[in-house]
Amino acid sequence: MTRFGDALTTGADLVNAAERAVLQALEQVDGLADLVCFFVSGTDPEEVTLAGAKVMELSGGAVTLGCSATGVLGGGRGVEGQGAVSVWAARLPEVELTPFRLDTVVEDEQLAVVGMREPGPNDRAGILLTNPYEFPTQAFVRETTAALDGLPLIGGMADGMRGEDSVRLFSDGEVVDNGAIGVLIGGEGVLGTVVSQGCRPVGPSMTVTKAEGNLLLELAGENAYEKLEELVEELSDEDRELAERGLHIGVAMDEYADQHEHGDFLIRSLVGADSELGGLTIGDMVEIGQTVRFQVRDAGTADEDFARRLTEFGAEHAVGAGLLFSCNGRGDGLFTRADHDVLAVRRILGAAPVAGFFAAGEIGPVSGVNHVHGFTACLLAFAP
Repeated sequence: MTRFGDALTTGADLVNAAERAVLQALEQVDGLADLVCFFVSGTDPEEVTLAGAKVMELSGGAVTLGCSATGVLGGGRGVEGQGAVSVWAARLPEVELTPFRLDTVVEDEQLAVVGMREPGPNDRAGILLTNPYEFPTQAFVRETTAALDGLPLIGGMADGMRGEDSVRLFSDGEVVDNGAIGVLIGGEGVLGTVVSQGCRPVGPSMTVTKAEGNLLLELAGENAYEKLEELVEELSDEDRELAERGLHIGVAMDEYADQHEHGDFLIRSLVGADSELGGLTIGDMVEIGQTVRFQVRDAGTADEDFARRLTEFGAEHAVGAGLLFSCNGRGDGLFTRADHDVLAVRRILGAAPVAGFFAAGEIGPVSGVNHVHGFTACLLAFAP
């Protein structure tokens, strides 16, 4: 019996598209799914809600998990900016599934997250979908590696075509518009994760010698802003053009490595530069003593990085299916085609049932630590 199925349907009638997608996906597993994940994009939030409810209604006794999005992946293709429903169904008879829903409460004048299940001894990974407009995704994910005893989390931030008011989360028959939802997955059927940040380093690695929070003030004992200016002047014309479009900075994940090369960094955006202060503002906290290196990104680099990581993973594992969380800045915006990432997974890993969505921020582990990313492709792989 086939263990996995996926389908992507489009149409003006989003509820009808949802019905067709879930029935097609379930047919591939003889209607015996244990887990159904689905993703809905549409211009009308009410139609998105009804479409998600229809998928859950037709999923039988399966655990269901899904969200709204501005684009979806499945059936070997990607669709952005129009009405579409992607459904992924899995028959996992020996896998434990533990759904959870997270909310925030105020405790001692501080915001606390409640509802997270404690991982069991057989849990291999957790899928997490969040509403980024009102759930503290980055702060929560940052703490999960220690709190969940190293359990990898993978998933993404939901979105909608009308922004904040159009975000929907779907979990086990319920439609919610706040917090976060997810499921812990236990058993040998979960192979692991692939996270591709799609950048390559430029210039030398440098030690942070002065910093305050996410403000980088000195690199290798010199003014950080002036160091950046020196770097840009020394770049090739091609790399200088990429840097002008958007420069990133990589924070080394292993300070004890002899060298820090491609793939050794957690990539963060360079969000501001102040010539008077001499500082650089980056999209995360940085500490004195950490090693950083500037990074650039383009379609060729992103394609090469994803292909390399998939190939390395495939050399160690036979993959039967996957859930894919790709940044909404990838797809047509980066590769001029929405299906780039899903086709790469199918081509390199030979995994046909692959579904997911274009996220407003992706969740996945780097060097064993869970992080929220941007411009990233994150895959959760399952055994055939």
